[in-house]
Amino acid sequence: MRKLTIVSIAAVAALGLTACESKKDAAAEKQADNLEQQAAQAPTESQETALNAEADRVEQQAGNADGGATTANTPNTSPSDPNAPAH
Repeated sequence: MRKLTIVSIAAVAALGLTACESKKDAAAEKQADNLEQQAAQAPTESQETALNAEADRVEQQAGNADGGATTANTPNTSPSDPNAPAH
């Protein structure tokens, strides 16, 4: 009985985490992923930089729609941004 209770609580918690991502967040993430793929194939550095910046803007805007809870502390990891931290 105790194991069933623990499993039930874990399942409810997992569903709660899934509900945190809105459809708008998911659509923005998909759009940003597409922009990042285009950036990876861009013929020039300036095009890559512009596409990565747009992807970052899309993600940030979607995060700000929910109060910034999902992106307020997300580090900039763009490979073409000179201000991004080194890996």
